[in-house]
Amino acid sequence: MLAAVDHVQLAAPAGAEDALRAYYTDVLGMTEIPKPPVLAARGGVWFLGAPPTPKAVGEGAVQLHLGIETDFRPAKKAHPGLRVTRIEAYAARLQEHGAKVIWDDSRPGHRRFYSEDPVGNRLEFLEPTGTGAL
Repeated sequence: MLAAVDHVQLAAPAGAEDALRAYYTDVLGMTEIPKPPVLAARGGVWFLGAPPTPKAVGEGAVQLHLGIETDFRPAKKAHPGLRVTRIEAYAARLQEHGAKVIWDDSRPGHRRFYSEDPVGNRLEFLEPTGTGAL
């Protein structure tokens, strides 16, 4: 039986690690976590975004893995949906760092917007509004 999503992997081009580190840590507020040595040799970076209350890696935590792909093409439709708190302030934070924010009100019970990471991968940020949210 499925218990949870362990992580989401996105692709990135070779040499993008520094730009990804700056975006995912400074802009999104995530923490870089070490890759196992055998996987670190392949390049890429992993990040952890903890929930508002401190928890260990696991329940309630968000892990994004960015792996190097030789024939990289950014994900323009497929994307992780990342729950946030205080979505307006979070959107402002992204915009202050130069990230594009595109609001979308088509999902009932949620405030949400889309943005892109520095290599063009689509990211969705959403917050339930309490009315009709699933």
